[in-house]
Amino acid sequence: MALNLVAAGPHGKAWNRSVGVLDGVSMVATPAEALQGDVALTMLSDDNVIRSVLLDSGALKHASKQLVHVVNSTISVAFAHELVAAHRDAGVAYVSAPVLGRPDVAAAGQLNVLAGGPPEAVAKVRPVLDVIGGKIWDMGPEAPTANAAKVACNMMITMAIEAMAEGVVITEASGLPREKFFELILGTLFGGRAYQVYSSIIAEGKYQPGFKATLGLKDLRLASEAAEQAGRSLPMLNAVYRRMGETVESGMGERDWASMAEFTIGKAK
Repeated sequence: MALNLVAAGPHGKAWNRSVGVLDGVSMVATPAEALQGDVALTMLSDDNVIRSVLLDSGALKHASKQLVHVVNSTISVAFAHELVAAHRDAGVAYVSAPVLGRPDVAAAGQLNVLAGGPPEAVAKVRPVLDVIGGKIWDMGPEAPTANAAKVACNMMITMAIEAMAEGVVITEASGLPREKFFELILGTLFGGRAYQVYSSIIAEGKYQPGFKATLGLKDLRLASEAAEQAGRSLPMLNAVYRRMGETVESGMGERDWASMAEFTIGKAK
């Protein structure tokens, strides 16, 4: 994402908590310095990191009043509401814009961007979002709706992974190779991108981390919290949350979250 933004306009500034540098970008020493422009995007791993970097540090309070701050991370719906209030108190415009897409999609600038927030703020950052995204999806004027949609999407991806794994358990037990089974479902009932991408990973058994299982577990926790806040019980969510937890506990946490399928298939043998 950052490299695509650099290619589109080489006058940006960046702060990186892992101290990495980007060619063509002026690296700054503090998060507050990165919040002095017209638009700032942050991609930090979870609620606690964002709270530490932007809120507890006081960085947001020192941001430019002309800034629109865009959070691209997958965060909890509850924390998104907290961020809306914190930005309002700081006098800074805020947009939630979590993204859908694996690293290859991000590199190609073809992410699906789920944008929620005041229309005037979204319009201001739209040219920037167009650089990182193949399509910008309007999630409405309230920023947290975008976060709810992203959490739900990630929940459903894990359900697709587990569904394919359980399908493989049944069909391989009868002698049908998983490649043949995946050819069938992709050509008939389940041709969507999640099934296309993750059936290939499961068929090849290559679980290099595009999205780590530990992060998948975090997102399922966010989904569980959102369901609890809505006063609802979601049995399929409970099942994949438990199974992803078992996958991480088995030592696969640093592998791709599709490794949950390998855990399920192996456990069934």
